[in-house]
Amino acid sequence: MTVQRGPGKPAKKYSQAARLHNVIRILEARYGATVDELVEECQVTRRTIYRDLQAIADAGYPLVTERQDDGTMLYRFVIGYKNLPPITFSLDELMTLYLCRGQLEFLQGTPFQDDLEAIFARLRSSLPPRSVAHLERIAEAGAPRFQGHKDYSSKKQILTELRRALLMQQRCRIRYAPARRDADEYLCDPYTLLFYKNALYLGVYAHNREALRLFLIDRIEEVEVLNDRFEVPEEYHVEQLTGGAFGLIDEGPVRDVELLFGAPVAHLIGERIWHPQQQLEFQGDGSVKLRFSAAGDTEILSWIYSFLPHVQILAPPALRQKFIDGLKSSLRTSVED
Repeated sequence: MTVQRGPGKPAKKYSQAARLHNVIRILEARYGATVDELVEECQVTRRTIYRDLQAIADAGYPLVTERQDDGTMLYRFVIGYKNLPPITFSLDELMTLYLCRGQLEFLQGTPFQDDLEAIFARLRSSLPPRSVAHLERIAEAGAPRFQGHKDYSSKKQILTELRRALLMQQRCRIRYAPARRDADEYLCDPYTLLFYKNALYLGVYAHNREALRLFLIDRIEEVEVLNDRFEVPEEYHVEQLTGGAFGLIDEGPVRDVELLFGAPVAHLIGERIWHPQQQLEFQGDGSVKLRFSAAGDTEILSWIYSFLPHVQILAPPALRQKFIDGLKSSLRTSVED
């Protein structure tokens, strides 16, 4: 692109640092500026301005965009960001940050992992080498282990688009392929990104279904982010995506479940919260009864099977029969093999 200048008006010659400083000054002095305004004032190409804006965002400035009534995009800083105090961390807080980073190792191959690395690179750059070495030792003080985690490297571009749509509240067109079914297209408002059992799920309002839906990221084949904006309803809560499910799958009726766990595993049951409204009753023989109300027989049974042979289903009878049928089917298959 050739930048038009007024007659006799000399071209401005900037180093990149000086130009970035000028763009930052313009954005700080006003509510914001469009790319065309920055092109005119800095006397450079649109490509250069886009590159400069990206560099400013990468440097940690709170740059946001806002679409105007005429369709143009306004670039500005978060209001009042200069009055925010500098962020500092104690050694205890840094250890917590590194521990949390370790727990998110399953995000390898996603744009979120790139963001985490950029955040910790900034932390390291602000510290002397001796402190950086100490932080790396701290990182090894909390070492998570994952089993059956996913590789999201093939979904990186899809996650990048979804992240933009979530942040900017932009409508999407998503092609989704459920397990063992043909892919279908959904016009969606993305509301929430859920982390569950080392996997990522997208909670959306699907317009062609007129209902909330939960999509496993692994099965999203294509994403097109549209220019249409949406507002998340004030009455929306994440729990609406899962209903009364024991985990994520809200299938079948909500049942009153009563389980008896034998003494060898009773301590494992008593040490955790398996359901928000659970009731525990420890027995004289060392066993423990667990009661809760939830839907989703598939997830409930999968969890119960992990405690065999030290578990019994006391109620409801229908769930107990499914449990028995599953055991018989597994034993029959084993014998046939």
